Amino acid sequence: MEHLIELKDVYKIYHMGEETVHALDGITLTVDEGEFVAIVGSSGSGKSTAMNIIGCLDVPTSGTYHLGGVDVSTMDDDQQAVIRNKMLGFIFQQYNLIPKLSVQENVELPLLYGGVGAEERHERAIRALERVGLADKRKNLPSQLSGGQQQRVSIARALAGDPSVILADEPTGALDSRTGREVLAFLQKLNAEGDTVVLITHDNSIAVKAKRIVRLQDGKIIYDGDAKDPRAVVQPEESTEGIDGFDDPAPEGEEARA
Repeated sequence: MEHLIELKDVYKIYHMGEETVHALDGITLTVDEGEFVAIVGSSGSGKSTAMNIIGCLDVPTSGTYHLGGVDVSTMDDDQQAVIRNKMLGFIFQQYNLIPKLSVQENVELPLLYGGVGAEERHERAIRALERVGLADKRKNLPSQLSGGQQQRVSIARALAGDPSVILADEPTGALDSRTGREVLAFLQKLNAEGDTVVLITHDNSIAVKAKRIVRLQDGKIIYDGDAKDPRAVVQPEESTEGIDGFDDPAPEGEEARA
């Protein structure tokens, strides 16, 4: 069986002066079409490096990465850009919307860069905005929308390219807890409709919204399985200090996370 995402024995090694840092230390990971996977870990765990490699923003020092059956681990920047635009849809923490462009123009922008004709761009943008419930806001500027609506625009922008994988990097990080839950529920809805979602987060309470959790620590995978398994959240050898969802109680009056 061919996996949609397949990392095999992947290392990412940085040399910082005399120090050698293994940001990824020989990880092997597969994701199949239609999955909703959360890659979770605290700062320094390697999750951001994993995201950059999965997102074709970086290449492994050694090991292989196949995306849709294509070996992208040895591609140059231009080759990676082509497959990134074709197969990946990105959702970022800070939305990355252009303030002077309308909602529809923001959604169309990656299609414009990809050489898609004007009529098809418009149709795909409207279709994507309809999926996120914002077609009626297509002429608005980002500043005229709430934070949650802006994040939904960024989801529509990702969907417009008809990607094989939606890669969401801390997508609720700039939102309050209620709006964050709405965005997560929307990602769950997209997955239920057949979209493949890979979510990158440091927050256990976010990660458990996925169906499967891959936990990283010190560049290694220490858990990969069902998100409902208690082992998915905290490992016995792993300190809970400083990991969101398991540190100090919320300040008085702050809404508890879902």
